[in-house]
Amino acid sequence: MNKFFNGHSPRRTFLADMGMGFTGLALGAMLQREAGGHEAAWAPPTGEPHMPPKAKSVIWLFMNGGVSQMESFDPKPMLTKYAGKTISETPFADTQDPEKLALARVAAPDGNGNQRNQLYPLQKGFKKHGESGIEISDWFPHIAKHADKLAVVRSMYTTDSNHGAQTQFHSGRHLNDGNYPTLGAWVHYGLGSLNENLPQFISIGKREYWNKRDGHYLGPAHDAVPMRVDPDNPLDFSSPERPFARSSQEIGQDLIQRLNNRRQLEYPSDPAMAARIASYELAFRMQSSIPDVVDFSQETAQTQAMYGIDQPHSREFGMQLLGARRLVEQGVRFIQIQHGGGGAGAWDAHGKLEANHTKNSLAVDQPIGGLLQDLEQRGLLDETLVVFATEFGRTPGSQGSDGRDHHIYGFSVWMAGGGLKRGVVHGATDEIGFHAVEHRHYVTDIHATILKQLGLDSRKLEIPGRKRLEIDHGRPIDQIIA
Repeated sequence: MNKFFNGHSPRRTFLADMGMGFTGLALGAMLQREAGGHEAAWAPPTGEPHMPPKAKSVIWLFMNGGVSQMESFDPKPMLTKYAGKTISETPFADTQDPEKLALARVAAPDGNGNQRNQLYPLQKGFKKHGESGIEISDWFPHIAKHADKLAVVRSMYTTDSNHGAQTQFHSGRHLNDGNYPTLGAWVHYGLGSLNENLPQFISIGKREYWNKRDGHYLGPAHDAVPMRVDPDNPLDFSSPERPFARSSQEIGQDLIQRLNNRRQLEYPSDPAMAARIASYELAFRMQSSIPDVVDFSQETAQTQAMYGIDQPHSREFGMQLLGARRLVEQGVRFIQIQHGGGGAGAWDAHGKLEANHTKNSLAVDQPIGGLLQDLEQRGLLDETLVVFATEFGRTPGSQGSDGRDHHIYGFSVWMAGGGLKRGVVHGATDEIGFHAVEHRHYVTDIHATILKQLGLDSRKLEIPGRKRLEIDHGRPIDQIIA
C-alpha cells in the first residue's frame, strides 16, 4: 500500500477511481497542504467563531455616490447661518485645520463662473428624535422613528476622493493598492453556513465594474452570489430552458459532480475549480429554495406596505429589503444591498442636491424604517446587524450653484442591532461638517466592529503570504458596543 501511494499522482488517481464524491474536495485540500512545505501547519478557518458572537447576520445597505452628512445624520445649522461666506469670513477661521482654511480661501470660480468653497446652506430641515434626541434630517422621517435603535458614527474618513471609494469602503484599501477581499468575503471565509440550501453571501443591486468582485486573493468561492428580488428570475441560469423531471436533474447533477470531483483531485490547488464545484452543488439546491424566499405572496399586504412596496418610488428598494429579511430568517449570513449603483452612483449630487436627495431618500427611507421595525417585531434585530453606509460625504461648500462635491474628511455611518448600543451618537465633525474632530474612524473600524459582533478576529483569518497592514484590520468601535 505504501508503495502504491508513493507520490501524489497515483494517490489522487486511486481516490478519484474510488468515486469519493464531494469528500474529494477535503482530500484534495489536504494533499495540497501536504505539498506546501513550511505552510503545511496552516489550516483554513474551521467555520467556528473565535469568540462568542452577538450577531448572526449582517444586512449591509450601501448608498452609492456619497450621501451628504449635513443633510442626513449630522445636521449643521451653521451652514445656513453663514451661507455664501468662505470659512475665512466666519468665526471658525482661527480654529480650523490649515488644510481646510487654505481650501476655503481659494474660493475660485468653477467652469461656470460660480464661486466654489463658499458655505452652502442646508437644503432640508432637521429635528431631534426619540428619547436619545438624535438629530436627523427631515429627508429620513421613517428612519428617524427608530432613532433610539441607532448607533450613529459621525466621524468617518477615507482617502479616495473619487468613487473608487466605494471599493475602499468595502475592502479597506485604495484602488491604487490593487484588489483586496471585501468585508463580506472575509465573513464568508471565516464562518460556516447557517443554511446549506442558500448562499451565505448575497449581493443585491447594481455594482460598478471597480466594485464587482469580493473574494480576490481568498478565491472566487468567496465572491457574493448576485441575486434579484424577482420570483420569476432571482438568479442567472437558475432554471432550465425547458422543463426537466426532478429525477433527470438529479442524474445530470450526479454526473457533473463526479466529473468535477475527479478534476479537483487532479488539480487541488485550483481555486476556480473548487469554486465551480461548490457553486454547482449550491445552485442545484437553490433552484427550489431561492424562489420560495422571494415569493412575497406569503407576506401580508400590511407587511409589504410597511416596506413601501405599495409606493412606486420605494417599491424596488422595499422589495430588496423585504427579501433581505426573509433571507436572514432562512439563515443567510451576509447580504449587501447596493442602492443607486451604476456610474458614479445615484447620490452623487454635484448639482441639484435638493432634487437628488429628495428622490433618493424617498426611495430608501420607508423601506429601511420598515426593515428596522420588522426585524424588531420578529425578534431578529438583536441578532442582525443593519449597516447604513456610503463611500464618503459631501462638502460644506457649494459646487456650482446648487450642489456639493465629494468629501472624504468627515461623514456619517449608522448601525443598528447585532449587540450594539441603541440611541447613541459617537464621534463628531466640526461646526460646519468639514473635518472629523472627535474619535476619528477610518472605514475599517466599521469592519472591525462588525467582525467582532460576529465573533471573528481578523488576525486569525490571515493566510500565508498575505500579511495585512494594521489599518486593514481596523479597531472595533467599543464605545457603541453594548
